[in-house]
Amino acid sequence: MTDLSTVKAALKAQSIETPSWAYGNSGTRFKVFAQAGVPRTPQEKIDDAARVHEFTAAAPSVALHIPWDRTDDYPALAAHAAGQGVRLGVINSNVFQDDDYKLGSVTHPDPKIRRKATDHLLECVDIMDATGSRDLKLWFSDGTNYPGQDDIADRQGRLGDALTEVYERLADDQRMLLEYKLFEPAFYATDVPDWGTAYAHCLKLGPKAQVVVDTGHHAPGTNIEFIVATLLREGKLGGFDFNSRFYADDDLMAGAADPFQLFRIMYEVVRGGGLAAETGVAFMLDQCHNIEAKIPAIIRSVMNVQEATAKALLVDPAALRAAQQAGEVLEANAVLMDAYNTDVRPLLREIREEQGIGPDPIAAYKRSGWADHIVAERVGGTQAGWGA
Repeated sequence: MTDLSTVKAALKAQSIETPSWAYGNSGTRFKVFAQAGVPRTPQEKIDDAARVHEFTAAAPSVALHIPWDRTDDYPALAAHAAGQGVRLGVINSNVFQDDDYKLGSVTHPDPKIRRKATDHLLECVDIMDATGSRDLKLWFSDGTNYPGQDDIADRQGRLGDALTEVYERLADDQRMLLEYKLFEPAFYATDVPDWGTAYAHCLKLGPKAQVVVDTGHHAPGTNIEFIVATLLREGKLGGFDFNSRFYADDDLMAGAADPFQLFRIMYEVVRGGGLAAETGVAFMLDQCHNIEAKIPAIIRSVMNVQEATAKALLVDPAALRAAQQAGEVLEANAVLMDAYNTDVRPLLREIREEQGIGPDPIAAYKRSGWADHIVAERVGGTQAGWGA
């Protein structure tokens, strides 16, 4: 049987980073939908992130995206976060929105544009130094739309050159997290399309380079938990970008489309020791909330990850191992299903009460009056968000 005190301790220690951009306006390819009370500055994004942590006790850090969160004084921004009871986390680069990057960034045929892109990545490392952030997140939209448009192998070489230069700039306690995506906006050949490509580059770079698994960046039917188990086994799982998708990279709330998949992924994390702080696995949401209220959606997403983790922790490892070794196919599956079908909400409510917060984070947020406060306070200025 699983020791309940151990389960509680693991859940109380769990940390799920929220993304600054999730608090801003976003939408589809056709329209960005503005909401009242949306942050106008990085400081206001941090203020909203702090409310998520206040009501969940599980979201103590917020990721930044550069240039969306660029500021003149990063130590002051870090101090502001600390004053709100949170800290700055992963620094995300952006080499996909400039006109220069139409044919790629670090893999572009033009060395001047490759230089511009690499310099931005190096700027992000400077920001890591200023904020005390450990991780640099790299995602590249680079790729081609037509056969023959560019040399596939040459592009991998250019990518490797840029990654090597940035890797060598990292301090000993900093890491590079390389994200992959199956397609979009490159539809013929994406330069980092899968975990194998990301793993190959990270393996060549060294121990400070690890792979990020975005749960929305896979072909339908992909066994993401297999990828997670393999990367954990090889010591190359750097972190997650949690979200849900129905078809492609929808960036819906984590656990919304397939909560069973999220459970299966978290089981492999638990089984592989990925919850332990020493493994360094970073758990983060990467979502855009287009039509739903942003802060409640982020709170709900944190809760969904907590519930999947709680169920994963309740799997009886001894019973599972015995059934597996005996070749009892249905018995082994039943052990997993028993844990998945457990209602863990009472357990999580109990844990929150022990942590001194409200047992229902959504209800506590609604009672706080923060939603009304930001609507009244954040009038004028330019709302944060990505333009489309």
